[in-house]
Amino acid sequence: MKIDILTLFPEMFSNLEHSIVGRARDNGKVQIDFHNFRDNATNTQKHVDDYPYGGGQGMLLMPQPIFDTMDKIPHDKARVILLDPAGRKFDQKFAEELAQEEHLVFICGHYEGYDERIKTLVTDEVSLGDFVLTGGEVATSVIIDATVRLIPEVLGKAVSHEEDSFSSGLLEYPQYTRPETYRDMKVPDVLMSGHHENIRKWRIKESLKKTLARRPDLLETYDFSEEEKIMLAEIKSEL
Repeated sequence: MKIDILTLFPEMFSNLEHSIVGRARDNGKVQIDFHNFRDNATNTQKHVDDYPYGGGQGMLLMPQPIFDTMDKIPHDKARVILLDPAGRKFDQKFAEELAQEEHLVFICGHYEGYDERIKTLVTDEVSLGDFVLTGGEVATSVIIDATVRLIPEVLGKAVSHEEDSFSSGLLEYPQYTRPETYRDMKVPDVLMSGHHENIRKWRIKESLKKTLARRPDLLETYDFSEEEKIMLAEIKSEL
């Protein structure tokens, strides 16, 4: 996958040099290039923002530096993503969708917003949620991290991400490692039993239980199997 990032602050992406994304870059699974669009500003002061027509608070990114930077990046087949609070809310399904792409371009804004004409370059306007960040860099890092780990062969095991929270539509079941008992807290007996079928059922039920308690909204659109319907009814009867 090829990723291009338009940003005023390339140094904010040092986190992408480490962990899973860093290894994916080292292994050639993903290439990430940064483009400081201030370098393409044509005014003497290299300003990339200006006051909005009609008045109002704050400054807007001007179209010229963004357009000229995009002109230098082949992007005919790319998904061009603009980070904007009014955009589509990012989730696991969207990450899985982006992981299928060969080329992603991110435009990271700063200041109060964008000149509306910049949006003609864009295929997707994306938001992390109902809050406002100083700029698009942090949100872009989150999206890249969530997406790159889904690229085939990036994780150690091909199915490593399939049981993550949200990938299945449910929150992930509790997990434990050694020691068996720590500060009087013991690993559930079923996980020590070696009985694979009982473990499978326990994990499904615990996922349902956690989702019902913490994110019941996810159950409204979840496609239940008959086994899961029975388990959920049992959980509700125990409340």
